[in-house]
Amino acid sequence: MKRLFLILAVLMLAVPTLKAEEEAGFDPGSMIIGHVTDAHSWHMFDYTSADGTEHAVAIPLPVILWNDGRLDVFSSAKFHHGHADYRGYRLVGGGAEKEEIVCVDEAGNPTGAKPLDLSITKTAAAIMIAAVLLIVIVFIARAGYKKRPNQAPKGLQSLVEMLVVFVRDSIAHPMIGEGKYQRYLPYLLTLFFFIFLCNILGLIPFFPAGANITGNIAVTATLAVITFLITNISGNRHYWTDIFNTPGVPAWLKVFPLMPVVELVGVFTKPIVLMIRLFANMTAGHIVILGFIVIIFILSNLFGMAVGGAVSVVSVLFSVFISLLECLVAYIQAFVFTMLTALYIGMAVAEPHHAE
Repeated sequence: MKRLFLILAVLMLAVPTLKAEEEAGFDPGSMIIGHVTDAHSWHMFDYTSADGTEHAVAIPLPVILWNDGRLDVFSSAKFHHGHADYRGYRLVGGGAEKEEIVCVDEAGNPTGAKPLDLSITKTAAAIMIAAVLLIVIVFIARAGYKKRPNQAPKGLQSLVEMLVVFVRDSIAHPMIGEGKYQRYLPYLLTLFFFIFLCNILGLIPFFPAGANITGNIAVTATLAVITFLITNISGNRHYWTDIFNTPGVPAWLKVFPLMPVVELVGVFTKPIVLMIRLFANMTAGHIVILGFIVIIFILSNLFGMAVGGAVSVVSVLFSVFISLLECLVAYIQAFVFTMLTALYIGMAVAEPHHAE
């Protein structure tokens, strides 16, 4: 259903985009992509002053650059939202184009060089906020157990305990097995709570939420790499034997060796699937919601405010519906990522079953 809405939104945007840009200078594609991608500042809103000048209100973030053996640290506010150079650097891109920092000479001409960018971007700052918030939630639940020992959970403690028990009894235990799941339970709990919290924060459209954390391919890739390392480091002899000497396969397929290559490729495709699934689903949801919103402004530019106002009712209703659906997807994607991680680990540590 989400993919159907995404296709409809794209089709509705494609036709009037060029005309809307020509008449009002509004680029819906740039606006949508700009909201779901990373940036060097945390954009809040825009306003127009009395003289008609448009101003952007944003929270500046630290810029950390390594260039020619020199470390440069300054605020992203020095770039004035890409309108000014600073210390031989320029902020380019944004919107539909990737935002990045390039080197310029004294005359302001790009040199073609790019510094090593170690900046705390919007996504990085949002990850820190999510991590701090998650720690606070866990410590609040922990304090509840200390104040009310051997009593039924209460308030936030009830939600945390319900999710912890769910991950333990419905994911870790059945997927990894008795006597082994306890070793991996802390990682699975961290994975589930972090993804779920980041997904929920991405649906809240104002600071300190609103960043598309799990819609950033670098974030999902990092989580997938951690799962990949834990899975293969934990793999026992039986796990690696089944990869390079697959049981039940004709000998000529092992000599060729077709099946070992297929099994080895599967070792790397599993984390890739984890990475792409989470990234694609969360990004698609944000794009669909933004697509319904920008339709209002596109039709207003084309046919007037009356048409835009009439369409806004339908667009807002669909946006609310997709937002509610995204709340469910936020939980489902956290569950699926954690469940598949536990499944991969369980396959790596499983012992062979010998016939009686």
